[in-house]
Amino acid sequence: MKTRAALAALCATVALIALAGAGLGAPHRPVRAGQPERYGQSHGAGDAAPVGHGGPHWTYDGAAGPEHWGEMSEDFAACAKGHMQSPVDLGGAESAGRLAVRAAYRPGGLTVLNNGHTVQVNFPEGSQLASGIARYKLVQMHFHTPSEETVYGIPYPMVVHFVHVDANGNLAVLAVLFEEGAHNPELDKVIRAAPRWEQGPTPVAGVTFDPARLLPDNLAVWRYEGSLTTPPCTEGVRWHVAEHRVTASAGQIAAIHAIIGDNARPTQPLHGRLLVAGSD
Repeated sequence: MKTRAALAALCATVALIALAGAGLGAPHRPVRAGQPERYGQSHGAGDAAPVGHGGPHWTYDGAAGPEHWGEMSEDFAACAKGHMQSPVDLGGAESAGRLAVRAAYRPGGLTVLNNGHTVQVNFPEGSQLASGIARYKLVQMHFHTPSEETVYGIPYPMVVHFVHVDANGNLAVLAVLFEEGAHNPELDKVIRAAPRWEQGPTPVAGVTFDPARLLPDNLAVWRYEGSLTTPPCTEGVRWHVAEHRVTASAGQIAAIHAIIGDNARPTQPLHGRLLVAGSD
């Protein structure tokens, strides 16, 4: 019975990730390649019809923007009333500790989608994140431009969120901040394959993608308990944000921004939560 319950919880959580963790729980509109517009702007009648999803249509600005998410549906109430919301500013960590975080990510086939809010890569079985004694399976990664996380109020130009789930359905995210610098060859694979319009998961023939190549060599992290950063803003997510950044060229960052626009939720109050900074 315990095994059945665990499997049921895992299935429900994976469904939640697919529908909400990166914004799949709302109707979206496509963004044309080379058009870095915000997801609150209207699109012309000639645009392709969005893929059908249930739930209110939320955006990143205007009447359906982050400050209004909690008003749009009872299911989104945590976005306004939750006290463990993400993202947060990382500059105010009041304690430090050696946090044992290990990412055992393996190369595999590349499957990419555009859900109307972000570009997402889905992963096959085999990659894991270890956080203390907990073990999580890597499910997907997605991008935000600029970064949702800030350090002393300053965002980075881009962040990738690696989303994981354990056998009991608990979620963990590893966020890696990008700064402008050297070209990142592995990121090119995602940019070339990313749909410029909303499109479901599409395997890319003949391409092997290694998520480990988007990680810094040193995985010292900030860690705190938080939430999904998109509706329904579900809490109980264990967050890890790498203290060391990785690089992407200005052109690479601009290419992803051209597809997803500005899609960062503002930082949320800590409400007394413990924010721990890792040590090298």
